Amino acid sequence: MEKLLQMKGITKRFGDITANDRIDFELNKGEIHGLLGENGAGKTTLMNILYGLYTPDEGEIYINGAKVEIKSPHDAIKLGISMVHQNFKLIQSHTVIENVALGLKDTNFFYPNRQIEKEIRTFSEKYNFKIDPNVPVWQLSAGEKQRVEIIKAFCRKARIFILDEPTTMLTPNETRDLFRLLKFLREEGISVILITHKLDEVMNICDRVTVLRGGKKVGTIDIDRVDKDDLARMMFGQDIILKEREEYSISFDEDIVLEVRDLTVFSDKGLPAVKDISFDIHRGEILGIAGVSGNGQRELIEAITGLRKVARGSIKILGEDVTNVGTKEILNKGVAHIPEERMRVGVIPSMSLEENIILRSYDKSPFSNGILLDYSVISEYAKELISRYKISALDEKIPAGTLSGGNIQKLILARELSISPVLIIASHPTQGLDIRSTQQIHELLLRKKEEGCAILLVSEDLQELMDLSDRIAVMFNGTIRGIIDIDRASIEEIGSLMVGV
Repeated sequence: MEKLLQMKGITKRFGDITANDRIDFELNKGEIHGLLGENGAGKTTLMNILYGLYTPDEGEIYINGAKVEIKSPHDAIKLGISMVHQNFKLIQSHTVIENVALGLKDTNFFYPNRQIEKEIRTFSEKYNFKIDPNVPVWQLSAGEKQRVEIIKAFCRKARIFILDEPTTMLTPNETRDLFRLLKFLREEGISVILITHKLDEVMNICDRVTVLRGGKKVGTIDIDRVDKDDLARMMFGQDIILKEREEYSISFDEDIVLEVRDLTVFSDKGLPAVKDISFDIHRGEILGIAGVSGNGQRELIEAITGLRKVARGSIKILGEDVTNVGTKEILNKGVAHIPEERMRVGVIPSMSLEENIILRSYDKSPFSNGILLDYSVISEYAKELISRYKISALDEKIPAGTLSGGNIQKLILARELSISPVLIIASHPTQGLDIRSTQQIHELLLRKKEEGCAILLVSEDLQELMDLSDRIAVMFNGTIRGIIDIDRASIEEIGSLMVGV
């Protein structure tokens, strides 16, 4: 096949850490190429170099056999390279149209919004990526923001398309729609690089796969020559044994930790997003919330954690009414919050790991005397949590924003679960994570369940909900369509309820 892209001897260092170590990567014209590796293996760093966000310390890049220098995303876009990042690169105050317009060429001088809106609506209808072109991005859920990124990249007519964990916020049907689109683009001669931790996706759609481990290339192989066990072995250097559901207890206590009654919450647009819903979560229970992104899950979580006002109804934690009290007060009740958007809500990227680890307890002993922080105590505490939660970092002083997505999630878990919570609110806790990181987080949540924590788990990964939940509540259009005990739940039934059937 015709070689479209060659990256030769790419090396990138961050201080004493070598993120990419003399990596060679090739991409053929009209192929879908998987890029696998555990979190921190160097996948996103390599693609950020290709997209011009990082400059390699060593190595060369060739497009169609010609050596190129990519010093910025603008250079990459001119060369026909687009990238959809796991952490969205959107301007929150701008509308969908305005975000799509950024970087586009050949837009009409007069009434450009009309042309772009028409392109968005045509694309959305053709490929079932429905989005309101005129809504500000800050009003969108994480899944909807990802759709904007995908549409924006497609509208740039890229020849090389990089997707960083594109299906983490998609339902199975949306994933199938996306993959149908990628296959169509492949037929048109467009090349796709798919960064994913999901081995099924690689096996189902990729032509070839390159595996990285510890910043080094393990190998590139045709997909018809490997199976999932082979790929897992290449990723981790050992066999990965996944626990079966039968190993976990699904019993729970009668004591109610979270009680939600007749709850109504409005969206940023002033419309009802959560409509008169009621449910309980017991001590030692995991209640899963299933639903297509944008059906009220985000507003529900924000209401429970004090980030959004409740219009009607009540929220009680251990029998105490916490409706419309402040976030700090709710957290002090023993509530741990693992948010949907890690970089925007979960951490402060510019602050160090140790500072992020004490965000919820910086004003308490032993970290503070009420006036001054004790950084020696903070540093030792951070080191201990970094070790316990297996966070890959040079030290506790580095900015949180330099970590991979999986390690940022571990940082959030370390902070939130170390308080011995009575209630854990977990929104998409494993999105974009590799098999081993996902397994570690599942084990942490199940351990907390066995310790008596009540857990509200919001996820669009139906298999994750089936694996972890005791009961599953399905949200559609702001309402709960049903709450199903796990011993009689099926993915088919849940999927139907998710789309209002």
